[in-house]
Amino acid sequence: MIDSSTHSATLQVSESCTVSGLLDLPANARACFVFAHGAGAGMQHASMASVAGDLSKAGIATLRYQFPYMERGSRRPDPPALCHATVRAAVAEATRAAPGLKLVAGGRSFGGRMTSQAQALAPLPGVAGLAFLAFPLHPAGRPSQDRAEHLSDIQIPMLFLQGTRDELAGLDLLEPVVQRLGARATLKLLQEADHSFHVRASSGRRDPDVRRELIGALVDWIDGLKA
Repeated sequence: MIDSSTHSATLQVSESCTVSGLLDLPANARACFVFAHGAGAGMQHASMASVAGDLSKAGIATLRYQFPYMERGSRRPDPPALCHATVRAAVAEATRAAPGLKLVAGGRSFGGRMTSQAQALAPLPGVAGLAFLAFPLHPAGRPSQDRAEHLSDIQIPMLFLQGTRDELAGLDLLEPVVQRLGARATLKLLQEADHSFHVRASSGRRDPDVRRELIGALVDWIDGLKA
């Protein structure tokens, strides 16, 4: 059994803004994933906790954290600049709280997109790669590649973990985006999974099967990154 501990953290986003975080730090950690939540559910959502727990068992620490709007109980996401500042505060806290570990940043859906935007504007210090769990390429029913334009400004490796039934990332649009990014980008498709990595019973697959596949791909990719 792997010894691990979970610590509460306070992230200083600005002089007047702090948010909460949760650091899951296994005793044998070799990397830390700075893990942002999606637009509609915070860091303690079951899906976030499940990924953090599975990564901990695999020797990967996680720092989950709130965006300010989620911290104050609002459903309306913050302006991008505030989200970017929050991502930077989280990376700084991970560096302080888990020194010496390889750093990866990213997150679920909206959180992954805010992380990629922050990286595109100015590299996140010490971050070796970005991992996106269901990158939201476009709103449901409004196919577009506009949200991917900034990705070309990112010069570190990126991992896209995407369900083949994700209504926020049509494969006919996402696959060309990844191809244009070249060797920097890796696309891992999770068959029959939707934006929440849920699969229909008729698919013959189960949600735990998808989660194991996702975690395995994420851990292997992190291990392959140069620190």
